[in-house]
Amino acid sequence: MKNDYLNLPLRTGVGIVVLNKDNKVFVAKRIDNQKNFWQMPQGGVEKSEKYLDAAFRELKEETSIISVKLIKELDGLIVYELPKNLLGIIWKGKYRGQEQKWFLMRFLGKDNEININTKHPEFCEWKWIDLENITDLVVDFKLHVYESVKKKVREIIN
Repeated sequence: MKNDYLNLPLRTGVGIVVLNKDNKVFVAKRIDNQKNFWQMPQGGVEKSEKYLDAAFRELKEETSIISVKLIKELDGLIVYELPKNLLGIIWKGKYRGQEQKWFLMRFLGKDNEININTKHPEFCEWKWIDLENITDLVVDFKLHVYESVKKKVREIIN
């Protein structure tokens, strides 16, 4: 049965690196994972939606953040596959992983704009961390994604 999931398509998604004025990165802890894993905002692209529009929508839906400006669309797409134990569970079993377009954005607001207690909350905590630490907190099957994003962002902000 699990092998059937390997033929599923990849979900089209976006990820957002949000930097504050000190170049710290926004990360949040998922409600549905009791372990100490944190992630940057990300989500699916709706049918006929542009990547950038999806990024702004997902950021608002997950964090209430709207006071941002685009710094750069990161080059390329990054793919991750779900581990076998999550196949058929995540995304109602429709996808085997995700193909993501990432964006780097500057947060222009104040921290009190950030509200993770949204209509459909995904996070239970949030914080700002150093870019170098994003790979210390991520779930293992997304580690290569965060390593790639970290490298691309480092090249832009340095």
